[in-house]
Amino acid sequence: MKLRAEPNRGAGSALAAASIPSARRTSLAAKLRKDKWIYLLLAPGLLYFLIFKYVPMWGILLAFQDYQPFLGFWKSEWVGFDHFKVFFDNPEFFMLLRNTLTLSFYNLIFFFPMPIVLALLLNEVRRAFFKRTIQTLIYVPHFISMVIVASLTYVLLTTQGGFVNGLLEQYAGTKIDFLASPEWFRPMIVVQTIWKESGFGTIIFLAALAGVDVEQYEAAIMDGANRWRQAWHITLPSIRNTIVILLILRMGDVLDNGFEQIYLMLNPLNREVAEVFDTYVYMMGITQGAFSYSTAVGLFKAVVGVILVLGSNWLAKRFGQTGIY
Repeated sequence: MKLRAEPNRGAGSALAAASIPSARRTSLAAKLRKDKWIYLLLAPGLLYFLIFKYVPMWGILLAFQDYQPFLGFWKSEWVGFDHFKVFFDNPEFFMLLRNTLTLSFYNLIFFFPMPIVLALLLNEVRRAFFKRTIQTLIYVPHFISMVIVASLTYVLLTTQGGFVNGLLEQYAGTKIDFLASPEWFRPMIVVQTIWKESGFGTIIFLAALAGVDVEQYEAAIMDGANRWRQAWHITLPSIRNTIVILLILRMGDVLDNGFEQIYLMLNPLNREVAEVFDTYVYMMGITQGAFSYSTAVGLFKAVVGVILVLGSNWLAKRFGQTGIY
């Protein structure tokens, strides 16, 4: 009687397990070859984020050093959290925090809903020609440089022959120094932002509106719902996830008001309400050479932004909405 040799199942299992990573590598290589042109199109974007976003992140270590350019990065003295302590003890900290949060609050209340409103209005335009024309006109300001926007603001609002002050002088017999008045700075910034960015912001919401089921509108019409009720009960709920996601991302920019716009409109007469973290970092880092201190301020902004994004995402999920992850 011959005994049949049993196969070495343990060796076979080990061989199969070892071949799994190889199969995965082969599968990944096959996918790369198959979609090589798509990945090639993706490469410039990846290089941009790698070079200008991830590599510079090493620079945050300057916040924990007393950086001296002639000593270099590795020989400069490490001081821990000293720069953060100086920043928080600075009397200007609360002024910067107040100005930054106030501007962000105004933009959140007045600017954030504008692209939604414009998208809803454009969605009701039935003539394709008029719709495309309006879209083009409201998109154009996004591509105008902020320097041009500031120049237009100056031409319109200056007391020396400005168009708006000319009308005020003609009909009210008085002039208002909008550019130097602290009480007019924040409304002026919000109006600039709305005019420049609202139209371009409608792109995402119009794309979301394109995915709304038309049958829901037909059923609502059969039930006697007018345009307002259709927008409230069908359109807005359908794009609610998009609104929530953009709001979460917006929370990450609460301490980021945009350096260029504020810097161009800032002057000594409105500084008490116009100075924000972005302009303060520029002033301390570039004009005064306090590289480590300004890096600490920038790191503080980034950390607060991350906390706000994570917190708002958690809150959105608690209320049953789709978060960013």
